[in-house]
Amino acid sequence: MGTMVKVGMADLNVCLPPDAITTLGLGSCVGVVLYDPTHKISGMVHVMLPDSTKIRNNENVAKFADTGIEELLRKILALGASRSALVSKIAGGAQMFAFRTDNEMLKVGSRNVDAVKAKLAELKIPVLAEDTGLNYGRTIEFYPDTGNLLIKSVGKPTKTI
Repeated sequence: MGTMVKVGMADLNVCLPPDAITTLGLGSCVGVVLYDPTHKISGMVHVMLPDSTKIRNNENVAKFADTGIEELLRKILALGASRSALVSKIAGGAQMFAFRTDNEMLKVGSRNVDAVKAKLAELKIPVLAEDTGLNYGRTIEFYPDTGNLLIKSVGKPTKTI
């Protein structure tokens, strides 16, 4: 068994087997895994907000879908990942408030998911699997040796995508 590499909120990290990588408590945030299945090189970013260009105080690149995914891509390519082999898996983006709302500011979860997918499409990185939306938080663990993303939610069975 390797080490469990932790990724905090608005944070990113990279991982090689036998280690695995995890982020806790994704609510409206989205966990994005980039993965090279040939070289087993992976990384994860915990995205809090969709777009760095809308926010003045945006020094933390990992916080935003656009800059966070770009920085993660840079880091895993630096480890030797093959650009053409890259795939992704995503989880999170829940609507954590019970009330129905048309207020766009409160729909951070779905906006984060949309922004992540748009960025991955722009970078031509396919999304192999996702577990997004609904109204509960998720903790995720990615295992680069198998390519499995485990999703744990309180009161729900663990899911593997």
